[in-house]
Amino acid sequence: MRDEVREQATTIIARIPEGRVTTYGAIAKMTEGATARSVGALLRLLPEGHTLPWHRVVAAGGRLADHDGARRQRELLSAEGVVFDARGRIPAHFFWP
Repeated sequence: MRDEVREQATTIIARIPEGRVTTYGAIAKMTEGATARSVGALLRLLPEGHTLPWHRVVAAGGRLADHDGARRQRELLSAEGVVFDARGRIPAHFFWP
C-alpha cells in the first residue's frame, strides 16, 4: 500500500465514532487505491501501543474477521455498546458512515 493511501486509510479509521463500525471494504472504497485485504494487512501490522481504533473495523456482513484478536475486538465493541445478534453479526444501525 502506498504511503498516501495508508495515510488515507488510517485517517478514516481514526474517525470511526465510538459505538459504530465499518468494514474493510468500505474503508477501501473511501481511499484512492486500497483494497479490503490491504486495509486488513494495515491493521494487522500496527505497532504495539498504537491508538487507532482497529476494533471498529469488521468483515462484510457485520461479522468479526477470523483473527487472533477477535475475542478482544468483541469485548471492546461490546464495551462501546455495540451488540451482536444470535448469529454473531452486528446490526446495520451500528454501521458508519
